[in-house]
Amino acid sequence: MLMRHPHPELQFAYKLPYGAIVTDRGIQFVVFSRSATAMRVLLYDTVDDREPTEVIEFDRETDRWGDMWSVFVPGIGPGQLYHFQADGPFDPESGQWFDGNARLVDPFAKALAGCYQKSTDGVIRPPKCVVVDDFFDWEGDRHLRRPLAETIIYEMHVRGFTKSKTARIKHPGTYLGVIEKIPYLKSLGITAVELMPVHEFPILDIRGNRLDRPNYWGYDPLAFFAPHRGYAYSRVPGAQVLEFKQMVKALHQNGIEVILDVVFNHTCEGNELGPVLSFKGLENRVYYILNSGGSRYSNYSGCGNTFNGNHPISRELIFHCLRHWVHNYHVDGFRFDLASILSRDRNGNLMPNPPMVEQIAEDPMLADTKIIAEAWDAAGAYQVGSFGDLRWAEWNGRYRDDVRRYWRGDGGLTGALATRLAGSSDLFEHAGRAPYCSINFITSHDGFTLNDLVSYQEKHNEANGEYNRDGDNHNCSDNYGVEGPTRRKPIDRLRLRQIKNMLATLLLSQGVPMIVMGDECRRTQRGNNNAYCQDNEISWFNWSLVKRNEGLTNFVRGLIAVRRNQPTLRRTRFLTGRSFDSRGVSDVNWFNSLGMHVNWEHPDGALVCWLPAPAANDDPEGLGRDLLLMFNGTGQTRNFTIPEPTRGIPWSLLINTAAESPDDIYPDLTGPAAPPNRQIELEYRSLQVYVDRK
Repeated sequence: MLMRHPHPELQFAYKLPYGAIVTDRGIQFVVFSRSATAMRVLLYDTVDDREPTEVIEFDRETDRWGDMWSVFVPGIGPGQLYHFQADGPFDPESGQWFDGNARLVDPFAKALAGCYQKSTDGVIRPPKCVVVDDFFDWEGDRHLRRPLAETIIYEMHVRGFTKSKTARIKHPGTYLGVIEKIPYLKSLGITAVELMPVHEFPILDIRGNRLDRPNYWGYDPLAFFAPHRGYAYSRVPGAQVLEFKQMVKALHQNGIEVILDVVFNHTCEGNELGPVLSFKGLENRVYYILNSGGSRYSNYSGCGNTFNGNHPISRELIFHCLRHWVHNYHVDGFRFDLASILSRDRNGNLMPNPPMVEQIAEDPMLADTKIIAEAWDAAGAYQVGSFGDLRWAEWNGRYRDDVRRYWRGDGGLTGALATRLAGSSDLFEHAGRAPYCSINFITSHDGFTLNDLVSYQEKHNEANGEYNRDGDNHNCSDNYGVEGPTRRKPIDRLRLRQIKNMLATLLLSQGVPMIVMGDECRRTQRGNNNAYCQDNEISWFNWSLVKRNEGLTNFVRGLIAVRRNQPTLRRTRFLTGRSFDSRGVSDVNWFNSLGMHVNWEHPDGALVCWLPAPAANDDPEGLGRDLLLMFNGTGQTRNFTIPEPTRGIPWSLLINTAAESPDDIYPDLTGPAAPPNRQIELEYRSLQVYVDRK
């Protein structure tokens, strides 16, 4: 008889073949360098030590295997602090930046500790690496594996979410602080948080040896494998590893997935004027894309250098990193910043079938994860709709621009609005992809908040110290009569209506919606559309706004509830406009305000969309209902006629963005019946949605 033995509790961890490898007798240090002539590991007792307490020399004859340097140090363990140090050729004109005095961060370091220090000659020394034991009691935690089509993303900054005094929590600005605010996230109904960069980056700007400007956003990585120490509450070296895992486990326990915004396109070492902190001092010509014979850095990232992601060594590092976050931290997915750089070869040319992009999609150890591309870069590549295969989803920048412009009142956008509502088939269908490959958003961390989008015509970035020259000038925004805050109630009412219009459009569209932290309660950055260095109240979540704008917050809760309860809004296949059920109706039907089929050659800014409930094979539980969406993007109040083909459907009001709370949304489907004469008045710049009350 086959005997089944009980398995021990799940404790799967992905062991890294590089870095500081923990054994029961000591630590094995492993680092790659092809051109180094000597290698050392520097050991420290405390984070404040300016000099190492012990220096371990690698023996070139016995401690080097090919291009791998490996040495075992007995008697030390987790918590040990260290740097690498490498001798080798210093010839910047040919791309060699070895400096035998530089303290180097291990590219595979699992944690950093302490601050940047300056040597007596002014050279910046990076934080110290920490040896980490990956064990953690996950208590059976697994990836939630929520289908992408059912996902609602909330983009947020770990520190900014709870740093304000208005948060009134015990652990402000930390991973533990996020745990304290999980009840709020759960009350909104979002299903995933997308965390702005949490891998290690300089807390202050270190470019040109400067230590005076906050690096708030974190898009300047130093150690890809290490959770950011600045978001830990405890100051014990390596505490961020434990606290990050506690945060992930707590979010999972509340049904919320964790997606990381990862930056594999550049590092904080900058160009030839930047410091030597890690990659530069170990094998600069491998880790970066260089030009001019190696003397200059190709800058497809707009940040001074470009990580050489399609070199086999760098590609291996990225794969180990992704697996590390998935299996050691249980994260559920990744959003790849400036992902088009992953499509560039070692000379910077865009490839038609980039191996890096394909391998991420096909990696069996990442099969449970969501992978999302920001499908452009700073050098002009724009691949929205053509990045990767079925596994890849993409930030849909065209969705953002079309929806913003439609509600601003720009002409000729009615057809574009319909295309975006239906899932952007023009971008994704040709490659056999699904509507959920489109990550729809109106705002993101990069740009205006939603409140500022309807309050400012121009950016106001003076606080950044760059004379308002930074940030995008193409915002598709409007102030509706007054620049910035106003006490004029008609203007403020219109602004609130526009916020509700865009949020409702976002949650009613096929695809995957992404909401930005604070947009649900009118968070403002005072017109700053590039708050990358504003680690202050400009960027932080002001929790008093949740109460002050309670009506809007409840409206967003209602929108999310409607979306989660209506499979009609979460199709996994593109709408065709063809008959699909026993009623003989099409899966999507478009009308003008008169209830006639729309003339796409002469749209007038008004649009009606009838979405019948999905067929049984797309909605096996039969939860979907017919929806009638009415959009008035014009500057005049309009009368809409309920289309004749829907006359027999008992419609009741679901959403009305022109109404005041709580009469602006009925997520429990208890709204008033549609007028019996089938005539509905929509105020200018507003939308209404009706649902089959049966």
